[in-house]
Amino acid sequence: MPRTRPPYPAAFHAEAVRLLRSGAKTIPELSADLGVSQQTLRNWLRQADLDTGQRVDGLTTDQLEELRRLRRQVKVLAEEREILKKAAAFFVRETDRR
Repeated sequence: MPRTRPPYPAAFHAEAVRLLRSGAKTIPELSADLGVSQQTLRNWLRQADLDTGQRVDGLTTDQLEELRRLRRQVKVLAEEREILKKAAAFFVRETDRR
């Protein structure tokens, strides 16, 4: 199983993207210097391009956060609905016994 690391700070992402865009270093060079995989750097660059509007083939960071928030909300609402259905069925059975 691969090791996991805590997420890198946003400032770290921004600085890496700035270095890539300035042409100071290539992806393989920066990857070696920062200890980050080349694919991670490509992902950060792609996300930065999406956030600035240079690309339109994906979701911006704000859109991704909203999507996560809405998915969590849907999950909570679905759980609450299931609880209410079970409670309603329980009370129907209780009132039928009397």
